[in-house]
Amino acid sequence: MSKNSSHSKKWKPATLAIHGKTRKPKAYHSVSTPIVQTSNYYFDKSLDVVEFMKSKGEGRILREHEYGRYGNPTQEECERKLAAIEGAERAILFSTGMSAVILTLLTFVDRGGHIIFTNDCYRQTRDFATNLLPKFGIEFSIVEPTIDAISSEIKQNTNIIFTELPTNPYLRVIDINSIVNIAKKYNLITIIDATMATPYNIKPLDSGIDIVVHSATKYLGGHNDLLAGVTLGKKDILNNLYRMQRMIGSIADPFSCFLLERGLKTFAIRMEHHNKAGLKIAQMLESHPKIEKVWYPGLESHPDYRIASQQMSGFGSVITFLVKGNDAETCKFIDSLDLFVITPSLGGTESLVTQMATMSFFDYHEEYRKSIGMTDNLVRIALGLEDCDDLIADLKQALDKI
Repeated sequence: MSKNSSHSKKWKPATLAIHGKTRKPKAYHSVSTPIVQTSNYYFDKSLDVVEFMKSKGEGRILREHEYGRYGNPTQEECERKLAAIEGAERAILFSTGMSAVILTLLTFVDRGGHIIFTNDCYRQTRDFATNLLPKFGIEFSIVEPTIDAISSEIKQNTNIIFTELPTNPYLRVIDINSIVNIAKKYNLITIIDATMATPYNIKPLDSGIDIVVHSATKYLGGHNDLLAGVTLGKKDILNNLYRMQRMIGSIADPFSCFLLERGLKTFAIRMEHHNKAGLKIAQMLESHPKIEKVWYPGLESHPDYRIASQQMSGFGSVITFLVKGNDAETCKFIDSLDLFVITPSLGGTESLVTQMATMSFFDYHEEYRKSIGMTDNLVRIALGLEDCDDLIADLKQALDKI
């Protein structure tokens, strides 16, 4: 039997990530969640099919599963725990973070609607807006991540505000309460991609945001070994999104869900390390003579330091900075690193480094890259779980070589 606790509402993130809001029984009395590797679920007789279909139409639950695209026990256990740590009523897992973003937007945008995006956002989200939304007859605006900029772009057909928190790569932090207030005034849906913050550092739903999206590939999975995305919010809001997923697919497979749920068991411990290492190394880089500028919301020099300090309990382990030098010197610095792997992504056990202009924006015209700040000497690092002193020593020795 499940063990319900009157104290579960007081449980902290580390406990919620392991148990969810209650402890639930597992098949065969296993401690770990089994991988239910099946594409479909059988019925004993024809009458059972009829009764099951009737029960679905009436909102009753005779049994939970019929076909793998509609749900899987491993997936649902993982969703239960993700909802618990986010403080959401429901979580819906997708195959990737971008699947979660795109299907969520397409589900909730009005016909002939208008979406406001903030400009310092994930490159693929920006490309979806500019390249695909017009094909569906949907308008969009891409604005600075400020309340004034968002307010100035609201039109009669606007129905969604979409932003990231923090943004990528400059880690801008927008005032959530102001977004909620303006959304209520104009009856808009608010969607925040909080991948960079994680529910350990901020819970936008608690402040009135309608929907939160994460690339679970990053901090939630935490080991650079899976792809997944998740959308979270109230049950009645997410019902239509679930219907969209049932139709289109884009589900997380059972093994990825198993890996993700396993990653959640160390989520809180990992985030403590990420937060401490991120601040310590950002401070080191800001004081280094070969670094021109650092963006990290935990630094007083960051433009959103005040609001970030008010809203967030930690700032993660992604740091963006400008190397003093040109493309050749920046590449020499990156190539001299021993502990940092040259690759995109973030939030895993290994530390990663990206030269933004080449890794993420290489196919953009040079002038456009520069206009959005993607200069040759812009570098983003995503710290892993290595010893912080070892990472500092590695960064310093690489900077010494330029």
